[in-house]
Amino acid sequence: MVATSSNMSVSDLVARLQARFGDAAVTVAQPRGEVTLEVAPDQWLAAANALHDDFGFEQCVDVSGVDYLSFGSDEWDTDVSSEGFSRGVEGKGAGRFAWGESPNGVAATPQRRFAAVAHLLSYQHNQRVRLRTFAADDELPVVASLTSVWPGVNWFEREAFDLYGIVFEGHPDLRRILTDYGFVGYPFRKDFPLIGNVEVRYDAEKKRVVYEPVSIEPRVLVPRVIRDDARYETAAGETAQRNEVKK
Repeated sequence: MVATSSNMSVSDLVARLQARFGDAAVTVAQPRGEVTLEVAPDQWLAAANALHDDFGFEQCVDVSGVDYLSFGSDEWDTDVSSEGFSRGVEGKGAGRFAWGESPNGVAATPQRRFAAVAHLLSYQHNQRVRLRTFAADDELPVVASLTSVWPGVNWFEREAFDLYGIVFEGHPDLRRILTDYGFVGYPFRKDFPLIGNVEVRYDAEKKRVVYEPVSIEPRVLVPRVIRDDARYETAAGETAQRNEVKK
């Protein structure tokens, strides 16, 4: 293992990561100093081994999935009227269109959709790092399992598989862990219906749980928020000025 000081600074860690993983992207989110190492999917397991063996990251705190379907876009119109009301949904959010059919245009659609993210902790160096990779195939997202490096991520990877449909190749027992046995789909994907696909109830006559089509109509709740803030007086004044200019 490479010898380093017990409290490795963020700049030292970034420099070492850049030297070790030349082709990978290393970013730092300020002001929190959060370090992210992004690698290609075929380098995901090798990078995890290197971070464990050479950089002293003994623990993997969590492994999660991410769906970047609507990354960088927002369905909420946050413009404020002169009366101080926040206005509602424009209907362009994920879950209201199919993947690849974004009403915001092709430019708003990310080139890579599903990512696996591992949060690592080093006790000996008092440091954290985020390891991320994007699956090569959006139709069947597959990345290598990290259970051979950190056995404790077994259930984390099962959660990511259950909720996002990310397949962790080499996992010893990859099956659903949170949803029902017969559940269809992956509920944390951004295009999963907000009302679900089926509803479940107990039928007293049949004396068992039954699955039925969803009876709830799809809808978007638009809260009407009234705020007492000087910004709205400013907005009203600016609106009046624009109206004067138009005259």
